[in-house]
Amino acid sequence: MSNPKKNIENIRVDYNKSNIDYNQMPDSPFELFKFWLDKAILVDNENANAFVLSTVSSNSLPSSRVVLLRGLDNNGLTFFTNYNSSKSLDIDINNNVSINFFWPQLEKQVRILGSASKISSDESDIYFNSRPKHSQLGALLSNQSTEISLDHDYTNHLSKLEAEHANKKVIRPKYWGGYRVMPEYFEFWQGRPSRLHDRLCYSYKNNSWLKTRKSP
Repeated sequence: MSNPKKNIENIRVDYNKSNIDYNQMPDSPFELFKFWLDKAILVDNENANAFVLSTVSSNSLPSSRVVLLRGLDNNGLTFFTNYNSSKSLDIDINNNVSINFFWPQLEKQVRILGSASKISSDESDIYFNSRPKHSQLGALLSNQSTEISLDHDYTNHLSKLEAEHANKKVIRPKYWGGYRVMPEYFEFWQGRPSRLHDRLCYSYKNNSWLKTRKSP
């Protein structure tokens, strides 16, 4: 029989695929992030935009889940969700969030701290209208994060919605839309041999980005 504890203890990876050149650092973390993201897309275009979003509830309990990056510019990082979901309720109370990207093929990780705010209705409409129809209907069906029965079956509900919208446009529900996270801190982590990892940090202070380095 397999011994999970022993298996975990024996996992060893010596990272050696790349390094951070501290003599060639861009002034803006967005420039470096876009560069790393492009590399991640080349090696894994199906998962490169996935990241862990962490929020804190009214009871000061942290919660993390994987969501998808759907927009990126110098104003921040955008993702979409149900505004009645647990993550949205957390953001309503405390809009400080943590983001974590991990690209194992590149031995790279990016941690981001920032504040989340809803994007405009027009921006949410534009993205919603670009989604496949089955995804649009899924947004209408799902009352995200609410409790449902173990044997709940969406099949009949979905078939009914498909029939109702067979020849018409699906309108974005008001409870579904986007958030933009405006970063205040980036940490770029590059795996290195002997666990002496590179850690380059950017902190936004006095209207500019301050670059520092952390010990592994």
